[in-house]
Amino acid sequence: MSLSAKEISQLRKLVSIAEKIITAAAAPKAGRPAKPSSNKPAKSKRVRRSGKELAAFRKMLLTERKKGVAVAELASKHGISAAYIYQL
Repeated sequence: MSLSAKEISQLRKLVSIAEKIITAAAAPKAGRPAKPSSNKPAKSKRVRRSGKELAAFRKMLLTERKKGVAVAELASKHGISAAYIYQL
């Protein structure tokens, strides 16, 4: 099987691109730490509310929303999603 001149040039181009990608991946990134550090506290285990506790929690969320507390503030305070609050 013989390759045409166009196919050979395309293969050379592919090889050069692959070499550039390999060298870029192997080189360490300047100015970036190896591990991204975060000042956020570690997430705690999920809390599953059930029964009376769940009903009281939902009622408390609804009353706070009626008072005008922002959804984002409630979500971060109680560790729930904003979508959950909007569902109520």
